[in-house]
Amino acid sequence: MPSRALTGSLALLLTFATTAEVARAASWHPVPPPQKSGVPPNEPVRPRRPVQPGPLWFPDTVLEPLAWSDLAGWREDNHAEAFGTFAASCRAVVGNARSSTDSRPILGALADVCRKALTRPLRDARAFFEENFRPVRITKLGERAGFLTGYYEPSVDGSRFPTREFTVPIYRRPSDLLPPSGEISPQGFPNSGRAMRRGPDGSLVPYYTRAEIEDGALDGQHLEICWIKDPIDLLFIQIQGSARVRLEDGTTLRVNYDGFNGHPYTPVGRVLIERGEVPREQMSMERIRTWMNAHPDEAKALRDENKSYVFFRVVGLSNKEEARGAQGLPLTPERSIAVDKTLHVYGTPFFIQAGLPLGPSGGNAPFHRVMIAQDTGSAIVGPARADVFFGAGDDAGKIAGRLRHPAEFALLVPRSLDPAIAGSAMPLPPPRPRLIAQDPHRQRLEKKSPRRARYLPRVQARWR
Repeated sequence: MPSRALTGSLALLLTFATTAEVARAASWHPVPPPQKSGVPPNEPVRPRRPVQPGPLWFPDTVLEPLAWSDLAGWREDNHAEAFGTFAASCRAVVGNARSSTDSRPILGALADVCRKALTRPLRDARAFFEENFRPVRITKLGERAGFLTGYYEPSVDGSRFPTREFTVPIYRRPSDLLPPSGEISPQGFPNSGRAMRRGPDGSLVPYYTRAEIEDGALDGQHLEICWIKDPIDLLFIQIQGSARVRLEDGTTLRVNYDGFNGHPYTPVGRVLIERGEVPREQMSMERIRTWMNAHPDEAKALRDENKSYVFFRVVGLSNKEEARGAQGLPLTPERSIAVDKTLHVYGTPFFIQAGLPLGPSGGNAPFHRVMIAQDTGSAIVGPARADVFFGAGDDAGKIAGRLRHPAEFALLVPRSLDPAIAGSAMPLPPPRPRLIAQDPHRQRLEKKSPRRARYLPRVQARWR
């Protein structure tokens, strides 16, 4: 059966039914019910309202229900592996649903599915997804597809102390950095909004820009976690949000995002494209590095175009563990994605279909797999926008740096939010009242002279 696109909301049916339900609940019962003990004989009774999930809605978004057979490569995916990543998110999803003030309908519905995943033995991973979710194509209004990029965890050499070789500091978050909301939430420092600091006169002023920080604005505050060799490496570490720093004594220091200076992120690759320095189709992180190394005198000015600056904290992870995402869990290479957290709930599964340059030759290969939303980023904006995590090291960086590709996104929606299932349980609206027949004389008058017809009720009232 061909599906129909639902612009702006999957639950157009749900929204209509909910409106009808509210209208019915607000109306009185048309016939007084039989008298019961404790109920006055003329007391009207409101019908009981069933508990139903609210409509699933995203701004400026097109949502189109699909069949599982519409998803290319669905049957061939490794669903057991995908289920493992999904189940890892489930404890956080259930805990968030209990304690959070998040009112998005998908959170409660996803928590119900997660309870099944955590308490019931798994016999067939693909059947679990098909029985508990329904695929829905999601795109931004006016666009035909979504957009994928990639990220990874860089590995660089470093030192706990500055030397002639290691001169570039990685900073922890300064104490005078004030978040946009004024307070740091339990989820950590936000990755969007304008951060501030107190000026000499006590007034709030924007925090230092990248250029000001690189020119020494934070010197003397003892914020250095460690030092690395190359400012280009620092830029890429800040873009990725985490890193492994191999120290001179052989130990590895793991650092993770802990805040930013509140200035908007500007992709330096886009600047190079707009200047005509690198063709759009050839843009990658490797091309950015190559250009900066070839133009050392202009490299700092290019970095300064991106006023955003990221601060870090040390995390106690072993070399075998992957970087942690914004959900607080270790990420899974090629299963974890960063999404727009203002739209999507962490733990939400997607099925993504794309052709990506995953091989050493750089040619596109089919990428059809279940991905789990476990991270976010300030540059990840929109309903069909994701950053795929590829792991740690140079090889992962080469793949991630090549990704700027269109993709089809299918949001896997818990079936309790399915419009057909939820809508079927909604009460029908009350019967439509019969229209009172109009005066035939007035109908003829309205056709000939609408203005005179307005005064007819007044004339009739005088003669009554």
